[in-house]
Amino acid sequence: MTDIGNRLLASDSDVIDGHGGALIPGLTDHHLHLHATAADAASVRCGPPSVRTSEDLSRALNRAPRETGGWIRGVGYIETVAGELDCAGLDFLHRERPTRIQHRSGAMWMLNSRAAEAVGLATADHPGIERKDDGTPTGRLWRADDWLRERLPGNGPPDLSAVGRSLANLGVTRLTDATPDLPSSSIGSILDAVRTGALPQRVHLLGIPIGESIDEKLVSVGPYKIVLADSDPPDLAALAALIDRLHRIGRPFAAHCVSRENLLILLAALDEVGAAPGDRVEHGALIPHESIAELQRHELTVVTQPGFLSDRGDDYLRDVDHRDQSDLYRCRSLLNAQVPLALSSDAPYGPLDPWANIASAVHRRTRAGRVVGESETITAAQALASLLTSSTDPGGRPRTVRVGGPADLVLLHAPLTDVLRNPSADAVRITLTASAVD
Repeated sequence: MTDIGNRLLASDSDVIDGHGGALIPGLTDHHLHLHATAADAASVRCGPPSVRTSEDLSRALNRAPRETGGWIRGVGYIETVAGELDCAGLDFLHRERPTRIQHRSGAMWMLNSRAAEAVGLATADHPGIERKDDGTPTGRLWRADDWLRERLPGNGPPDLSAVGRSLANLGVTRLTDATPDLPSSSIGSILDAVRTGALPQRVHLLGIPIGESIDEKLVSVGPYKIVLADSDPPDLAALAALIDRLHRIGRPFAAHCVSRENLLILLAALDEVGAAPGDRVEHGALIPHESIAELQRHELTVVTQPGFLSDRGDDYLRDVDHRDQSDLYRCRSLLNAQVPLALSSDAPYGPLDPWANIASAVHRRTRAGRVVGESETITAAQALASLLTSSTDPGGRPRTVRVGGPADLVLLHAPLTDVLRNPSADAVRITLTASAVD
């Protein structure tokens, strides 16, 4: 881009007529999972809205296409469909083919007996393998994605080109992959996709192992991802020691934190060792009002996903204690307290569309039309601003359009004020990135 303005003189350069549409910086998705999003597109839906009963689930599995080796991969399961599925329960629904189903939280996989036999679950040794009192595996695996992937046929990372196109069509030119502890094969897949242009976005990686670096101008190393799992609350001393180690080598942390208990443990650890610039809280699904001041004191950025309210809000209103519902996915109270805030998708576990996430932050409306935490609504302009910040500084100031800089722009079909009245991906006309024009 060599010039921006009205009535530009023709030159040898390509000219794009904006037709009155706004030209804005490209959007940033501050938290998603690239390979999981790519795999999700070819998976069987195992939860609402398309699957609501055990009969629905059985039919969906019976119709499922075969993966390599005849496997079935299901996603989005929630207990309201058929209870707490284990190996026997999944066999009852579908036993003909090896089947694995992921809980919609992304934290657990459930295997039927054919799948359990195929991966050698009975003799395996992994801390995430859930077992009965007699030591027999239940078929439920907690945070064992890498272990499971290594035992599947055709276990290489999925192609990322379709994800790259989808993100570009939505106006996303920068992203942060929040997958923890990325194996070398996944890192190599992302680097190859960026270098070939299959993934035209700039990429920030939270899962790079401690002490490692990346030699690619469009890929950067982000804060180190720490998973504070609900199923296994962290040890305070060990967490404080890890944070201190990270800070000593000059790397901030990004702490996955969805419960109030884990947030309080994290804040207690920071009281011991202190915070550093760039430290982040991922999700912040439940933030007690009294913890907001502590977030501000430690200068933590909160990277959250109000899109979950439109996607799962009715479940929250049913399952979350009424006293806690005002603490869900806070936005306005954090901004009012000057806590840096960035929105994101958490795709594939949340909606990928950033414009839908903007609308959810504005309305906080569930599928059934109910509102979750009306006092936490923000304006569309505030929501958009949080998606225009840099991947490396998600809580900072929005980037601006700069003539002569690398391509990182989105041309909209209408003026920005019109688009923000009804945020929609339909407003995106052209996305320009460093490696492609889409």
